[in-house]
Amino acid sequence: MHDLTGFQRDLLFVTCGLDEPNGLDIKDELEDYYGTTINHGRLYPNLDTLCEKGLLDKRKQDERTNAYSLTRRGRREIVDRESWEHQYISELLEEEAERAH
Repeated sequence: MHDLTGFQRDLLFVTCGLDEPNGLDIKDELEDYYGTTINHGRLYPNLDTLCEKGLLDKRKQDERTNAYSLTRRGRREIVDRESWEHQYISELLEEEAERAH
């Protein structure tokens, strides 16, 4: 996952959190998070790249729409990334949890 852009990583995380989303579902989630419009020329080439890298599967949902899901490798990459991040922020997360109580 080290060779992915931040946008591509976000695409993986959003796809993981939705049930076989189509491109517009993913786009809507990221636009909510980013607070800005994501154009099709950015979204679909990046989804295709993730498919080519074996991180996402793409299947026909209907004549005009594709649905996306994580591959086994994509799931493993997300778990590995989350573990790597967690080693650096675990103290911060613990402190925030204590403050919430």
